[in-house]
Amino acid sequence: MSAGQAHGDHSERELPHGVRRVTAVINFVAVTLVSLALISDLVLVLLNVALRDLANHSVVWVPEVSQVAIGVMTFVGGALAYHKKEDWAKDAVTCAKAETIAPTFANFNFEQGYALEQQAVKGPTSWAEAKEPLQQAIAKDPNMAQAYEELAEVALHMDDEQGSLQNYTKAIELKPDELQYYPPLADLYLRLGYQDRAEQVLREAVAFAKPGDKHLFAVHSFIGSIDETKQNMAGAVTEYEAAKKICDKCSEPGQQIAYFNLGVAYAEVQPPRKNEAIQQLQSFSKIVCRGAAAARYADQCSQAQEFIKRLGGTAQ
Repeated sequence: MSAGQAHGDHSERELPHGVRRVTAVINFVAVTLVSLALISDLVLVLLNVALRDLANHSVVWVPEVSQVAIGVMTFVGGALAYHKKEDWAKDAVTCAKAETIAPTFANFNFEQGYALEQQAVKGPTSWAEAKEPLQQAIAKDPNMAQAYEELAEVALHMDDEQGSLQNYTKAIELKPDELQYYPPLADLYLRLGYQDRAEQVLREAVAFAKPGDKHLFAVHSFIGSIDETKQNMAGAVTEYEAAKKICDKCSEPGQQIAYFNLGVAYAEVQPPRKNEAIQQLQSFSKIVCRGAAAARYADQCSQAQEFIKRLGGTAQ
């Protein structure tokens, strides 16, 4: 196996983790948005009550007001706090209780399913336990793209590739302008040997992308790895440069591989861009190979040193 081939395999293996398992900050923001959505539901119900009050000239307090109010307080005060602390067991239990109070709200089912997913990563909770709450969320809100994405994750861990493909695809159909749904689907197509379909999915993502969308990092990185397998190194350079531009300093988990990707592409393009290749690979060695991630990226660290030496550079 050549260095380029090993590099391509690494891209397929590492990126999905960064794409699928969003950071705690992103998770917190997402759940905050869910709680805000519940608060908006409360406001709408209260407005309806106010209108009925004006029409009938009498004070009206309907059961749904209490239901939504209690549900919102339960979610914000309980599940949101547990999510922030990554206390997934208590998060799941809190959401299960909230479902009995406000059974019509899909957000509680979604958060319960997500919390069970996080428990399944380490066990002993099974992935199958997360499936039902996510299905219930979709039954209550068929337009919840995020629930389809998480259901695809669950299906994948249960060895149901077809179900995973269908759910990732449905998430994209519902929210085609949200790029985080494209890379996992493309990655699964790659794993199943459908490279052309994977590339088509990624090109569609680029067409829907807004300038500066951080999810373009994964999209361009995947396209670059596909170009490498086709020996289209000029194309790979273009894609890896675009990915590097998106992540800028590339300090978030999983983004440091951008230095290695671009360095190898510069080294193998014709004619080689030696100085730029050395600079990128030295940065990768300094940032990754001397830190806690060195063991994880042992193969890439070794390859980086080989490329630097071959290009006439000095190991850092």
